[in-house]
Amino acid sequence: MTAIPTIVVDADACPVKREIVEVARKFAVPVLMVASHDHRLQEEEGVAIMQVDRSDQSVDLYIVNHIRRGDIVVTQDFGLATIVLSRGAIALSPRGQQYDDSNIDYLMERRHELAKRRRSGGRTKGPKAMSNDDRAYFLQNLTKVLQTRQENAKP
Repeated sequence: MTAIPTIVVDADACPVKREIVEVARKFAVPVLMVASHDHRLQEEEGVAIMQVDRSDQSVDLYIVNHIRRGDIVVTQDFGLATIVLSRGAIALSPRGQQYDDSNIDYLMERRHELAKRRRSGGRTKGPKAMSNDDRAYFLQNLTKVLQTRQENAKP
C-alpha cells in the first residue's frame, strides 16, 4: 500500500464533510467531494470538487469509475458501498460504520425488506438525527483507517 489514498465523498447528503477535511489535512490525504449540480460545495485547499449531472445515479457512477484500490469512500448508500468494496476500496458510513464483507449483505437485505414494506403501504422510520457522538465515532474510525494505512505503508 504505497499509494496515497484519496478520500472520496458521496457529498450530496453527507453530514460530516467538515470532519473529513479536518482529518484529511492531518494525514495530508487528498479529498474528492462528488455532488450533483443541485448541491453547491465550497472549494478549498486539499479538496477537489466534482459536480455531476443531477440524474439519479450520476454521483455513484462517477465515484465507481474514478476510485482506486485503497481509496476511502464515505457514503450512506449500501449499493455504492458494495461496489466500492468489490473494487478494493474502503467504505465508511458518515456515522463511522465500516462496511465490509461481514456486514454488507445484511445491510442490503435489510434495505430490501424495508423497501418492500414501504411499497406495500407500510411505514418505516427514517434514520435518527446525527448526534455529536455519531460525529465523534466517525472521526475516530476515519482516523483509525488512515493511521492503519500509514503504519502499513511501505517506505
